[in-house]
Amino acid sequence: MLNHQIKSSSPLLDKRGSLVQKGYATQGLLVYNRKQIKTPPWRIKEWDFYQVSNNDYCLQLTIGHVSYAGSISVSLIDWNTNRTYNVTKLLPLPFNRLGMPASAETGDLIYKSNLIDIEFLVFEGGRRLICQTRDKQGPPMDIDVHLMQPDLASMVIATPFDDNPRYFYYNHKINCMPAEGMVSVGDKKYPFEPDTAFGLLDWGRGVWPFSHEWFWGNGSGIINGKRFGFNIGFGFGNTETATENMLFYDGTAHKLNQVHVDLLAGGYMAKKKFTSDDGRFEMEFTPIYDHFTSTKKLFVDNCCHQVFGKFSGTAVLDDGTILEVHDLLAFMEHAVNNW
Repeated sequence: MLNHQIKSSSPLLDKRGSLVQKGYATQGLLVYNRKQIKTPPWRIKEWDFYQVSNNDYCLQLTIGHVSYAGSISVSLIDWNTNRTYNVTKLLPLPFNRLGMPASAETGDLIYKSNLIDIEFLVFEGGRRLICQTRDKQGPPMDIDVHLMQPDLASMVIATPFDDNPRYFYYNHKINCMPAEGMVSVGDKKYPFEPDTAFGLLDWGRGVWPFSHEWFWGNGSGIINGKRFGFNIGFGFGNTETATENMLFYDGTAHKLNQVHVDLLAGGYMAKKKFTSDDGRFEMEFTPIYDHFTSTKKLFVDNCCHQVFGKFSGTAVLDDGTILEVHDLLAFMEHAVNNW
């Protein structure tokens, strides 16, 4: 397939609310403006999702909404004990009250309530994630993590939908951010060190069909002493113009074509084979933990299997360099949503 690369800046949407450019980029060149959306306001979806992980545990923080419902959440998953600590605050009818930034690269995002305080702070060369929880049902959480962003290259994609020319998905994912800081859950400490822990940002804005499904995988680590990461995904929107499949190595992005896996074969916890039509992503995936989440409230009916595990195999860069991947901890997820 032909992956169209967006190389020039423009508004994301035209006067009719349709995408001006479709395809992928390695930087956020398209300018998102909510006022240019030409659908009812309850169709708009916006979120910032951060994940910070090492080989022992994983931190996740989310601020997002689907206009008529919102969610502020923080989770800590401990691989060694299979325990998950989670605090979530659901918001009725938030619409634009959360003040979601128009760019993944600028703008702080802050939410405070009696249950949870959370801050996503963006500055040149990095980010800071701060959170405190006061949940009577579980231990308090105190989070302060710095993410360094040494690389400019990231995965950006503008995806249309066949359902409606005014539907779109504008997504920016940033891999390979070395992480340093501390998560406290009650008296237990979970430190992150930059040589073993990496942060991920999944920044999404769009207007989608009510019912949709996606498969998404992502991971970051070190290969040959250099930062390595990948992003893969399919099943969501019309990807004839470009896929979101991409490798990152030593600060440079390398575009992939189609990547295939049958995540449901044998159940989510069975070993899987990943392959690509260009032979550049060939992996065996050994699951270790299925982080299953489900939300049913009012019009929202969502479920997601985020399966964490170890990837081993080969990844091929644009110049033909073959990277050997050994037990890279990453995830592949399957989400089925009605929202």
